[in-house]
Amino acid sequence: MAQRAEGAELPRGSTAPGLRLATDDPEPVPPTGPGPTAQELPPDRTQAILEAAKQIGSLLKRGGHRFALAGSVAVHALGGQRRLQHDADFCVLREDADAVAQTLREAGLVVREPPEDWLVKTTCFGQDVDIILELAHRPVTPDLLARAHELSVDSVRMPVLAPTDLMWSLLAAFGEHHCDFGSVLPVARVLREKVDWDDVRERCGQEPMADAFLFLLERLDIIDARRESR
Repeated sequence: MAQRAEGAELPRGSTAPGLRLATDDPEPVPPTGPGPTAQELPPDRTQAILEAAKQIGSLLKRGGHRFALAGSVAVHALGGQRRLQHDADFCVLREDADAVAQTLREAGLVVREPPEDWLVKTTCFGQDVDIILELAHRPVTPDLLARAHELSVDSVRMPVLAPTDLMWSLLAAFGEHHCDFGSVLPVARVLREKVDWDDVRERCGQEPMADAFLFLLERLDIIDARRESR
């Protein structure tokens, strides 16, 4: 098969070498014993989400883009939750957004621009992927990406948000309309030894929801109590 000339655009609908795109969700496996029916159980999308994250991460690495894996897949890479049910998130600089989108389009992916101006979206292996330009209403910065740790994500190495930055992003997202302590509590338990909690406190400031969550962690003896300033 003839190789594509360097710099030439791929025909619409084609994919970059090595990129496999899944268009169909896997068929659910029927239960073999007593318990809830397949229709009552949420499908396990963990591997599909990991495959999507690996493909997007590989594309961004191949394109030489600055980025870091974020969200639930980053928690997974850092040793946290093993079952994934949502999307894959990547942080990039706003000034790199157009170049990143072009890389994804050249790989045959459809890039969508939602009404929110802080991210762009695509789909890989039937899974949503968010390319995030802001975390908790703050721009992604070169320093944030520089602090990322290169980790193996299901055998593909890529930069992953540092644990302290990841935990800050989860707490800073709390607000009156989104305050799910239950989903973040197990993350805090798993990452507690890897997080600089004083830094998280300082960056969250006096935000009431984040402050309440940190107080809860103290009462549960997950983190040390706040040190009183003299």
